Amino acid sequence: MMTAEPAELLNGRTFAIISHPDAGKTTLTEKLLLFGGAIREAGAVKARRAQQHARSDWMAIEQERGISVTSTVLQFQYDGFRVNLLDTPGHQDFSEDTYRTLMAADSVVMVLDGAKGVEEQTLKLYQVCHRRAMPVVTFVNKLDREARSPWEILEDIEQKLGMRTYPMNWPVGMGAIFRGLYDRTEGVFELFDREARQFRRLPLDEAGLTEDESAALEEDLLLLTEAGESWDEAAFQRGELTAVYFGSAMANFGVETFLRGFLRLAPGPRPRPVEQGWVDPTAENFSGFVFKIQANMNPNHRDRVAFIRVCSGVFDRNLEVFHRQSGRRLRLSAPQQFLAQDRNIVDRAYPGDIIGVHDPGIFHIGDTVTTEPRWEFIGFPRFSPEHFAEVELQYTLKHKQYQRGLDQLVQEGVLQRFRPDDQGPQVYLGVVGPLQFEVFQYRMHHEYGVDVRLRSLPYRIARWVLAEPSRWEFGRFDRVKLVRDDLGRPVLLLEDERHLERVLERHPGLKVTDSAPLSAALDVG
Repeated sequence: MMTAEPAELLNGRTFAIISHPDAGKTTLTEKLLLFGGAIREAGAVKARRAQQHARSDWMAIEQERGISVTSTVLQFQYDGFRVNLLDTPGHQDFSEDTYRTLMAADSVVMVLDGAKGVEEQTLKLYQVCHRRAMPVVTFVNKLDREARSPWEILEDIEQKLGMRTYPMNWPVGMGAIFRGLYDRTEGVFELFDREARQFRRLPLDEAGLTEDESAALEEDLLLLTEAGESWDEAAFQRGELTAVYFGSAMANFGVETFLRGFLRLAPGPRPRPVEQGWVDPTAENFSGFVFKIQANMNPNHRDRVAFIRVCSGVFDRNLEVFHRQSGRRLRLSAPQQFLAQDRNIVDRAYPGDIIGVHDPGIFHIGDTVTTEPRWEFIGFPRFSPEHFAEVELQYTLKHKQYQRGLDQLVQEGVLQRFRPDDQGPQVYLGVVGPLQFEVFQYRMHHEYGVDVRLRSLPYRIARWVLAEPSRWEFGRFDRVKLVRDDLGRPVLLLEDERHLERVLERHPGLKVTDSAPLSAALDVG
């Protein structure tokens, strides 16, 4: 087995982009792809009657609704770097997909709307990054529109996220009077040409700023130097300090400066936890984990792809690996790399890279593939559903297609499936956000030719029981539904926290957890 060359390790960058909906994440993604030469023109923003859909939103429902409902892998080269960009859904109903995608990233770009600052969904996603001590670079977007002052934005980040800030550039004016950005790293000014939607980099004394604009910028820079944070590389790498860039993705202003700066600051592949400790990217043995499964990326072939994050060693085409969960040895003969739904066969991949392999139906989220059979990656989250529905097939003649579609979408992690403990014929579905039900119905119809009805259930909480529930008799006063998940583990569905408290009071010794245990085994002691 070959080890990765030092240059290949140093030059890989794998990052996720997070934001609240409508902060401009998709537009920024497209501009990064433009600079990377991956596309020739960006798709216009869909909400503004675009003729071409966003390049990263490849599902039909994404193109029609103007929302991102699944994470997307986008790979390109820029300035000697191998870039693996993980574009995540911004809508909170698809946050579980985002959380899992963050497991595959080494750093994060956080996009903020300059008029709104830190919003609710951004805060939730940041908390996941914070728990993993991930480096965060912030891009404050839409500076060519009316926005809050840069000082307010910095204060908002520090107060809501508890993260110190270091501006890498600084705006002169906002909205209608936006003149450009001063690059604190290189000491030059990027002058914004509003009519041409272009910019020029030139010395500050040649920028043509008015006396008042020059004085205000000088005062701001002095204040940043004397009262602001000093750059602390170690704090940045620990996720305690964020590098902040200002710009406008729509106007393509400040984006390339941000990209260059981000690739310089962001870490290469980081060590990953296994049961025995940590796997370093420089380890000789190949290893990787599955963080995403996607069915029907190619509607003509109806295939299923498992996305693998390479963690160590060098992956070569036709490599034989050990699938830890099934105990089987597999030969990965046709690895692919991606630009959204477009893909190319690759012969070699290095730590940090994302590859897609054909899934014959054995892979699950969090699975380990490796040439070192002892390793098993850990720490993958599984979230408790908050919305439940009973699913019913409208036309029984399509039961085979229905079963295949349901099985594949459950395996993707789009939803969780439960069955009544009394072995009744009903099938219950649980999701984190209700919009996932709409996506489920849409995909079943368009990808599998099956129409299903969903009947909403009154439950909002799922709790896995940590002991076989035959010891517990639940009556009608408990207002609880006992079901089994796909691994046969007992789960309680309840209406709210108050009812959960009552059930625990009525049944002393009953132990539950809000996430599926890693093992199917139960504590029966």
